[in-house]
Amino acid sequence: MKVKLLHQPDSAIAHITLTAGEELVAEAGTMIAMSGYINASTTLRQGKGGGILGGLKRLVGGESLFLSVFRSPTSGGEIFLGPKFMGDILSYQMTPTGLVVQATSYLASESNVDIDLGFQGFKSFFSGESIFWLDMSGSGLVLLSAFGGIYEVPVNGEYIVDTGHIVAFEKSLSFDVTKAGTSWLGAILNIGGEGLICRFKGRGKVFCQTHNPGGFGSLVGSQLPPR
Repeated sequence: MKVKLLHQPDSAIAHITLTAGEELVAEAGTMIAMSGYINASTTLRQGKGGGILGGLKRLVGGESLFLSVFRSPTSGGEIFLGPKFMGDILSYQMTPTGLVVQATSYLASESNVDIDLGFQGFKSFFSGESIFWLDMSGSGLVLLSAFGGIYEVPVNGEYIVDTGHIVAFEKSLSFDVTKAGTSWLGAILNIGGEGLICRFKGRGKVFCQTHNPGGFGSLVGSQLPPR
């Protein structure tokens, strides 16, 4: 599989070329265009993170109930994928460590990558983000999308990231959600600022996005006329 990222960083799309018999799994509704002979199907995907239960878990986590599967019968099959938000795409090669991904940032992966739903506990709930995150394991390539630009932060010890800017992080890192200031009430009520932060510890990588989808949604929503 060959991946070429085009129009980075503000309007990135992924151009993927498959070899004969190779399979690509993607979030439903992300295909822009593809070669006419590629076999495309919609599935709940069997195996870890698959089936009816896996599909329902992804739905709770903010993902589509279904996944799209693309298989090329011959070498050279092309697929163009586009994320939900305008922004960048990250190509990440899985390692034995594993990866935790914000649910809405998953775009696509090779078929050997296992996708499951991980419960990050009430610390995720109080952060204002999704309680559920995607737990990625196995081997192969993963494509992640971001709202705005995406960049890597290498952590060796301790690092602080605003909760709304996290795309993914390696499972070698532990984390706790805490307030940026001295008041919990001020942190929870702080709209558009650094109210709650994620304190990572250990050694690994955190991938961040330049824009906060929640903050953007609040800003745009406040300008819309009431129904």
